[in-house]
Amino acid sequence: MTRKAAPKTKPASVEGLPADWREKAKSLRRYGGETPATAIERCADDLETTLAERDETTLSLVEAARESGYSREHLGRLVRDGKIPNAGRPNAPRIARKHLPRKAPAKVPLAEEPRPRQRSNAQIVQSIIRKGME
Repeated sequence: MTRKAAPKTKPASVEGLPADWREKAKSLRRYGGETPATAIERCADDLETTLAERDETTLSLVEAARESGYSREHLGRLVRDGKIPNAGRPNAPRIARKHLPRKAPAKVPLAEEPRPRQRSNAQIVQSIIRKGME
């Protein structure tokens, strides 16, 4: 009798990993895996700390533009208008990564397939006569 493996589910995001790992730790602990469960919980704690530090990191307008996809000017305008909190000083704005807007990736249209040339048999024959058979 073969046993089916449980379907693997992907976390919704990196931010969701710590909760997923804690669930796995709980399951391991239920079956006597105290040591691996503790290791997984510590990894979850470390990841949460790293994510919190990342979110608090402040970026210059140039860095924020590079990361967000918006122009430096647009981000500066959002800070001036109070739509994004200024994590820096007046005349030297910075944006906390957690407040950084993200531009949706541009949809790249698929290239149109080339259409076959519409030539009549007569045109093809005339072309061969003019150019010769190569």
